[in-house]
Amino acid sequence: MTSPVLITGGAGFIGSHLAERLSHQGIDVLCLDNFDSYYPRTLKQRNLQPALDSGRAKLVAADVRSRAALDEVFRDAQPETVVHLAGRPGVRLSLSRSGAYFDNNVRGTLNVLRTCAEYGVRRMVFASSSSVYGVVDGPANEDVTVCRPLSPYGASKVAAEALCSAFASSAPMSVVALRFFTVFGPRQRPDMAINRFTRLIAAGQSVPVYGSGASLRDYTFVSDIVDGVEAAMGANTDGYDVINLGRGSPVSLLHLIGLIERQLGRTAQLRHLAERPGDPPSTWANIAKARRILGYDPRVSIEEGVAQYVCWFRQQMGID
Repeated sequence: MTSPVLITGGAGFIGSHLAERLSHQGIDVLCLDNFDSYYPRTLKQRNLQPALDSGRAKLVAADVRSRAALDEVFRDAQPETVVHLAGRPGVRLSLSRSGAYFDNNVRGTLNVLRTCAEYGVRRMVFASSSSVYGVVDGPANEDVTVCRPLSPYGASKVAAEALCSAFASSAPMSVVALRFFTVFGPRQRPDMAINRFTRLIAAGQSVPVYGSGASLRDYTFVSDIVDGVEAAMGANTDGYDVINLGRGSPVSLLHLIGLIERQLGRTAQLRHLAERPGDPPSTWANIAKARRILGYDPRVSIEEGVAQYVCWFRQQMGID
């Protein structure tokens, strides 16, 4: 009997897409999620249902901050591969709740790493973030660009990456940290920009634009991210490595809003506000390393991705 792939945060946005992909390939998956109140549990349960319906995926409610809970899960499942997506997201909220972010993202990751080492896990894939970089002029290179995060969230990911490096050097397992760049698509968290903008424009409500709207983001469709995660699970790497996963082609906030307007057939009412702390003026991934090591080749353009997202949104809202 083969051991399942363990996905922490498996009922979340990216985790549920990965679980669905693997389970429909005939791979057994065990999803661990603590159903944090950051957004409604009902949304997460709906996210994961396609994977559960496959008969290949199972769900266990547990928190990575609990060593006892992790010990029970690992003892029963004996996973050889762990994809660690669990953590507290959100740049802006981390500015006022930094302790909670380090508790979830650093202590939680430490617990996962310690348990992986104890149970002989061979490969762990860790979800890091472009937020580790801070202000960067041009595309960020994971082997050259210095990390100077602007938020406690970004700092918590830097700290978690350091733990991954330390454990990979002292335990017989390899760890790949993937720095995700602004992932979007169906099942996106309610607080994320494309989700919020689409809801506000569809409802005829004003859309807050912080700053001039010229800020750039390397929006990356979730199916491309899942391609990269799946490749990292089986990549021929040893020890510790860190790899950017983005689209490598940033677009401005105003351009993004324009794409949503066209898909909805509505005009956005923009409300310009002062820029907010913690937000870099741009994110932009150099993805040469991902192409070389993972064979990563993002295929979904921002135009196609927004079209797919708005189509999904209409279905969820019952809008013709």
